[in-house]
Amino acid sequence: MLKERNDKYDGAIQFVDISSQDYSPNDNQGLDYTTAMGRIHAILSDGTVVKDVEAFRKLYEAVGLGWVYAITKYEPVASIAEAVYGVWAKYRLQITGRPPMDEILKSRRKK
Repeated sequence: MLKERNDKYDGAIQFVDISSQDYSPNDNQGLDYTTAMGRIHAILSDGTVVKDVEAFRKLYEAVGLGWVYAITKYEPVASIAEAVYGVWAKYRLQITGRPPMDEILKSRRKK
């Protein structure tokens, strides 16, 4: 949804493929592959790094859909959303049928 919407907003979001061989932490506020794979991150235009639910909020705001995540700014929804995302981030590879992080990292080192 974000990628399609992004086209209408003149590329407000610059998506970065962290699995690309060209990915450089130096070009991305020092976010290495392991860190970036662990949780969603967004780098704002001023260089500030945000992560987790706040990253989703900022991304959706950038393409005119801020209302989708607006409620996550307020308690108790904020704490619940962060907790749910934390569980998702921890188990997402397993849930989506992908290998564990250590196997992904080992495979990456072989390349």
